[in-house]
Amino acid sequence: MQITFLGQAGLFIETKHGTIVCDPWFNPAYFASWFPFPSNEDVDIEKLGRPDYLYLSHLHHDHFDPQFLRDHVWKEATILLPDFPLDLQERALRDIGFTKFIYTKNCETVEIDGLHLTIVAMVAPIDGPLGDSSLIVNDGETCIFNQNDSRPIDLDILTQFGPYDAHFLQFSGAIWYPMVYQFPEKMMQTLGRKKRENEMARALRYAQQINASFIIPSAGPPCFLDDEMFHFNDFDRDPTNTFPDQPVFIDYMQEHGYDKGRLMIPGSVATFSCGNCTVSHPLPDEQVQAIFTQKRAYLEAYQQRKRPVIEAAKASWPRGQVDIPSSLRDWFEPLLETADLTCVGVNGRLLIDCGEQAVVVDFQQRKVYPWNNEEWEYRFQVDPALIESSIIRHVEDWVNDLFLSCRFKAERKGPYNEYIYIFFKGLTPERIQYIEGYYAEQTPEHQFWESNGYRIQRRCPHLKADLTRFGKIEDGILTCTMHGWQFELATGKCLTSDDRKLFTQRLDKDGKPTGEEQQQEWVKPPALKCKHCWYIPPKENKV
Repeated sequence: MQITFLGQAGLFIETKHGTIVCDPWFNPAYFASWFPFPSNEDVDIEKLGRPDYLYLSHLHHDHFDPQFLRDHVWKEATILLPDFPLDLQERALRDIGFTKFIYTKNCETVEIDGLHLTIVAMVAPIDGPLGDSSLIVNDGETCIFNQNDSRPIDLDILTQFGPYDAHFLQFSGAIWYPMVYQFPEKMMQTLGRKKRENEMARALRYAQQINASFIIPSAGPPCFLDDEMFHFNDFDRDPTNTFPDQPVFIDYMQEHGYDKGRLMIPGSVATFSCGNCTVSHPLPDEQVQAIFTQKRAYLEAYQQRKRPVIEAAKASWPRGQVDIPSSLRDWFEPLLETADLTCVGVNGRLLIDCGEQAVVVDFQQRKVYPWNNEEWEYRFQVDPALIESSIIRHVEDWVNDLFLSCRFKAERKGPYNEYIYIFFKGLTPERIQYIEGYYAEQTPEHQFWESNGYRIQRRCPHLKADLTRFGKIEDGILTCTMHGWQFELATGKCLTSDDRKLFTQRLDKDGKPTGEEQQQEWVKPPALKCKHCWYIPPKENKV
């Protein structure tokens, strides 16, 4: 097996049974804020343009580069689709022109012409853009785990697919925290130091658990070439900077007794054979080292090459074309109306401060209105052009666009509130219903409703739409109007698919079960193990 490193999380995997391109990213992302580091301008893209398979771990734009895929990857490639609950990735790839898909199941190996492929899907709202994944490739001689920047929880399952020859994993920051927050400088340094330490400690723990023969740091960091953001880069191994580079993590592993790290830069080729790994770089070793030891000079030269790209991107941002308050009101208020648990989780006002068109998203009143100096609990200061752009393009996930750009400032009165950012991942009825359904599965008092003489499972077995809002009952048939799935009330049988069942229970005139229940008892869907502390409303605060 040979693997060419493409930059960030990008890999070109060559085996005797076929080739796989993973997460190719070449164009600037997030309003021209992020660029691949080191530069992958010299990677031979013709070599990887006709793969047998294409794998995208998720739809973040440093993994999903639609312009590159449209222009440089042939549409005969077969897509390896992670087992995500929403088909957002398939839709995005079909829009580009891909038509061949393999629908994998979470943690189930697929054997294709001698290749054994396993995709581990993570589906909590916090995971990627409503879904993240990792890939295991075994060609019969070499087995690699491409974790990229996913965070799998059940490591016991992962070890069953080993032993692994190589482990590609993230070790560096890939988010706006803490840089965008308006904290005092000393507090900012403390938070940055803590986050940097946690990033590398987490990566080391994954490496220890997976126990691969070789560890290749990947999936970051990006670099920031805009003058306004250039200081985000870690030029001199600053212990408070959240974007350490690959040699920093390799040294960190060595300090903790691990000498398995291997450095790859864009264009490097790793060859695996008989338990060994040899890496050949596209540059002489001294030039490879200079990228990191003379990083400021390297990035300044890179910045000059990309300055026209950044200036062109900024010139394209719309200004004065959109009435921001009314546009966000028409867009957000219908979503807030259905987002019961999200609104309880935020429980306050968010000010989107974009100058003269500043707007309040009031999660308590479920209203959006122009700001008139009301108190706020959370505040985003944003160039109005970025808000206008998000509205004009109807961006369904602002995390995967505006927030990851780091082109905003944030303030909060109190602790971090995950619900705010999760809301901005769910800016369509379908997305917000999935998010609400995920929360509801962890909140027992929201599991049932009563209608037409039945007690009914509240969340659609298909994609968790709230049936109290989207359910329509006629002639004993419940139709979920979110996606059109239908169920018999008397039996719970799904009339759309044979692999789903709706719990229903007939009630008498007093609202008590008649005993004419389904033969199979309803079992609450198991809540996914979660690596985060989710807010669960107290029982007395029923929505």
